[in-house]
Amino acid sequence: MSENALLIQQLWVGACLFGLGLVGFLSRRNLILMFLSVELMLQGVSLSFVSWGRFHGQLQGQVFALFVMAVAAAEAAVALALVLNLVRARYGLDVLKVQHLREEGLGEIPREVEEEEVPPPPPPSWPRLPRVGRAPVIPEEVLEYRPSV
Repeated sequence: MSENALLIQQLWVGACLFGLGLVGFLSRRNLILMFLSVELMLQGVSLSFVSWGRFHGQLQGQVFALFVMAVAAAEAAVALALVLNLVRARYGLDVLKVQHLREEGLGEIPREVEEEEVPPPPPPSWPRLPRVGRAPVIPEEVLEYRPSV
């Protein structure tokens, strides 16, 4: 396979990764999926840099790919901190629910999202174990079919 054909194939794969990431970023409202889409776009750009560097026989493509990886790592750290803080504040991960956190004058919040109230989750009902030293109460119907209990 010639060098030109290999370069074209690698650039097509990079462009497809970037395009899939762009479509995912523009079509999703979940913050985690949006950050994953950005990661996909960065990987497509990184593949294109490495492909061009290999085609020209120079190391600049690999150096740019290392910078892209550093940016992706920083973006992942910021994304994790943002997701943890939003979940902890009970805003959820929907982008439309956190639009009121923006500065004043940057746009209006849609009415249906502003009025929507999310009910609090019910408290967990965990089974309770008997205290140590006290025999558990076993119902009669259990003793009928499991006499060894």
